[in-house]
Amino acid sequence: MEIFQLNKDHLAQIKDRIAIPNYDRKKLKAGIVHIGVGGFHRSHQAYYIHQLLEKPGTADWGICGMGLREGDRRIYDVLRKQDYLYTLITRHPDGRIDSTLIGSIIDFILAVDTPKLAVSKMAHPDTRIVSLTITEGGYNFHPVTGAFDFDHPDIQHEIAHPDDPKTVYGFLAAALRQRRENGLPPFTILSCDNIQHNGAMARKMLLAFTERQDPELAGWIAQTVHFPNTMVDRITPVTADRDMAYLREEHGIADAWPVTCEPFIQWVVEDRFSNGRPPLEQLGVQFVPDVSPYEKMKIRLLNAGHSVLGIPGAIHGHPTINACMEDPVFATFMRNFMDLEATPVLDPVEGIDLEKYKDTLEERFANPNIKDSVARICSESSAKLPKFLLPTLQKNLAAGGPITYATLVLAAWCYYSDKQQDENGAALEISDVMSDELHRAARETATDPAAFLRQKNLFGDLMDDNRFMDQYGLMIRQLYGQKDIRALMQSVMDRE
Repeated sequence: MEIFQLNKDHLAQIKDRIAIPNYDRKKLKAGIVHIGVGGFHRSHQAYYIHQLLEKPGTADWGICGMGLREGDRRIYDVLRKQDYLYTLITRHPDGRIDSTLIGSIIDFILAVDTPKLAVSKMAHPDTRIVSLTITEGGYNFHPVTGAFDFDHPDIQHEIAHPDDPKTVYGFLAAALRQRRENGLPPFTILSCDNIQHNGAMARKMLLAFTERQDPELAGWIAQTVHFPNTMVDRITPVTADRDMAYLREEHGIADAWPVTCEPFIQWVVEDRFSNGRPPLEQLGVQFVPDVSPYEKMKIRLLNAGHSVLGIPGAIHGHPTINACMEDPVFATFMRNFMDLEATPVLDPVEGIDLEKYKDTLEERFANPNIKDSVARICSESSAKLPKFLLPTLQKNLAAGGPITYATLVLAAWCYYSDKQQDENGAALEISDVMSDELHRAARETATDPAAFLRQKNLFGDLMDDNRFMDQYGLMIRQLYGQKDIRALMQSVMDRE
């Protein structure tokens, strides 16, 4: 089979092998600028927009990708060489695979090279939404107080030099300032990150920044810019060599950075936009007055459930989430956490049967064809666990509810951060901006069992709760003593 490099010039040769866009990409306008073009954006928002563009009258909603960091250079280079086309590979639990070329991204600006061009693009009249997938750590807030962190050197630079942006807040402020000066309506700022009340958080942080940099602009933003809260969901593992090999072997396509995902997809959005929005309800996107119950459900069940599997799984040596689910101890432990600790402190969610939702999560986690790595799930745990797991623990502490499962996961996180290898002696792949601080705190655990918890920026006053400390101390002693996370998980369940 002849291999064709993925780009617009080869679509004629590829179209009989794989589904290609049926819309004229040359006629699209970039109504959306998206900051943070990673795998999740390409499997989720860009996929929804791709489907929308295949309907008539939607050409105003193409996407211009934008990277603010040097780390975005690789995806910029790859997509530019491929005319911003890429393949979405959907792997079903039964082994079926669907592959589609996605054409909704029509441009990409690397803002670290061309900051003025990036600001101009966001300030352009065609731009009606600026969306974000910048990860939990990109919002620049203190994990305990929630206050904006003004100590970051890039933030200090931007406050002193508004025309030389470095961070997402500097770019948003510069573009909104330009729109205001040009008499244009503002764009909507649409967060698609796994943060509870993500839109409200983006609003709070941008207003804190602009109040310090340009108070007059801050007042205009507060009055005119909408920041809808959203809940996003689609498991999207890191692209692997096997994905590129599959496309070459099965379709004769050379794609340097395809995306693999599960078939499940969900997007719930508050219907509050500053300057119009795409009619995504035609594709099943739920527009609701309040997204809070949906996002809380997802964060405290799916995202927390991932960590409940991933951190102990890393210690035990399970390579993927589906491998964890194939282990009955891990699968039962995770479901017990959801049933006994997370569900009782959730709000009712209209239109959602929580038991069926949890059943679906188990099926999704167990998908043998996704192979979502435990390392990916454990990455940036310092940003994830305070938001995904601790609220459930704190609610149960306040209500006198059960805390055993969540406490064991925190003890496991300490052990993981301390030993940095699994029970077989293999080094763990740890990716966390706080990895050095976590390791320093955790390695004191042998002489001070509470050492890990003294990181108040992560745990607040958790160590002041005697019931929690009794349980945590027991878990630490058992884990460090027997060095067998699976046996400890089983003993916890045996005591229930």
